[in-house]
Amino acid sequence: MTLAVAFALVACGSNQNNGGRGSQELSGAGATFPLPFYNVVFEQFGQINGDQVAYGGIGSGGGVRNLRDKIVDFAGSDAFLSEKEMAEMAHVVHVPTCMGAVVVAYNLDGVEQLNLTGELVADIFAGKIKKWNDMRLVQLNPNVVLPDADIMPVYRSDGSGTTFVFTDYLTKVSPMWAATYGAGKSVNFPMGQAAKGNPGVAGVIKQTKNSIGYVGSEYAFAQKIPYAAIENIQGEFVLPTAATISAAASGEIPADTRCSITNSDAVGAYPISTFTWMIIYKEQNYSDRSKEQAVATLDLLKYILSDEAQAITSEVHYAPLPAKAKELSMENLKSVTFDGAAILQ
Repeated sequence: MTLAVAFALVACGSNQNNGGRGSQELSGAGATFPLPFYNVVFEQFGQINGDQVAYGGIGSGGGVRNLRDKIVDFAGSDAFLSEKEMAEMAHVVHVPTCMGAVVVAYNLDGVEQLNLTGELVADIFAGKIKKWNDMRLVQLNPNVVLPDADIMPVYRSDGSGTTFVFTDYLTKVSPMWAATYGAGKSVNFPMGQAAKGNPGVAGVIKQTKNSIGYVGSEYAFAQKIPYAAIENIQGEFVLPTAATISAAASGEIPADTRCSITNSDAVGAYPISTFTWMIIYKEQNYSDRSKEQAVATLDLLKYILSDEAQAITSEVHYAPLPAKAKELSMENLKSVTFDGAAILQ
């Protein structure tokens, strides 16, 4: 189903509404990783419910800060909150919205296919592999002509959930990376060029010969930037697709949905896959918000969890949530309150 057809179906065939409440203006901020999906879903939600959603793609770290400061209705983040972050905020609820892939995109003349292992990716971003014709890269790609050229890594300048997902993966596949750099929304990359947001990283890679960087798959696809097949635990070199991303989430999901699915041991799994979340306060009465605003926030989340919205994920190069993640999220939303009273009945 094309997006144009999807919009037409929503406009003409949906019987959802806002239950007679007044139309609301909601605001959120955070991850750029899911932004292409959110752009579509927020517009559809507005057509159905009459509510308007403004979302600033400022990076996961910025979104969480805005929620901590209680100036938004929700934060978007590709990194679930750590125990320390959870302790620093009032009770929050994580709602996964879709699944996606962080790809290792590159700009090499004449190279349309490239295989990489996690260990090689870690060594490239640590500056231990400096040339494209390094023997380890050549041996892994015997049918590819790799240039005698310096590698230019590109990474995020802002606090980023995409960076967290990427470095979380590297800590699992490279003891060197785990010991030296670790995982986080911001990491001290030793070399390369920084850029803001997924669009910024994709733009730099597109414009810079011999570069390599990590970026949400939709951004590489939109810019027509090739990306590498990454070796998974099973020894398979895998590209991200709806099927290979979904395979990464075939394991257990905790009740609060806070889990990492990088480096999954499932057959066929793309190893740098992730959930992305919207995070809201469990108690919705804060910063002079009205009850109708709180209801609209939950209506938005319920819509994103719906089959109708999840069907759009593959159209914009993401993957739909597994049934268990949707089931757990709907249960968690029942705990959300306004003045201590449950909003969902």
